[in-house]
Amino acid sequence: MKWKAIVAATVFAGVAFGSVIAADGTHDSRIAVMKKVGGAAGALGAIAKGDKPYDADVVKAALQTIAENAKAFPEHFGPNSDKTDAEVNPKIWDNFDDFKAKAAKLSNNAEVALAQLPADQAGVGATLKTLGSDCGACHQAYRIKKD
Repeated sequence: MKWKAIVAATVFAGVAFGSVIAADGTHDSRIAVMKKVGGAAGALGAIAKGDKPYDADVVKAALQTIAENAKAFPEHFGPNSDKTDAEVNPKIWDNFDDFKAKAAKLSNNAEVALAQLPADQAGVGATLKTLGSDCGACHQAYRIKKD
């Protein structure tokens, strides 16, 4: 049981550390945030696929990570941020309200899932489908995929 507490503490520490990292709008700061979201989604995906057993503490930590990082993500795209990032579509700055709305939708859906914590593998899968759709909508509009 101690490993669950360690996993949860590590995820929460990562979120806290991410908040300390300045939202300087560099490629590295953006990647750090997306890696946190990706890691959390991966933890949920492992449960949804049955690769890992359902664990409420892991699900809570993952949803909290997604909610907090999605909410903060637009801060990494301020007017003085690095606009030469090869993976970032310049349309972000032209459609910043839409970009912020997409990030807020992901954060809100993660918060709703956290409040109504999925109780089993199927519930985690359904939640992940919703969150994945939110991620995909933003990536389709504002991410330039590297080859």
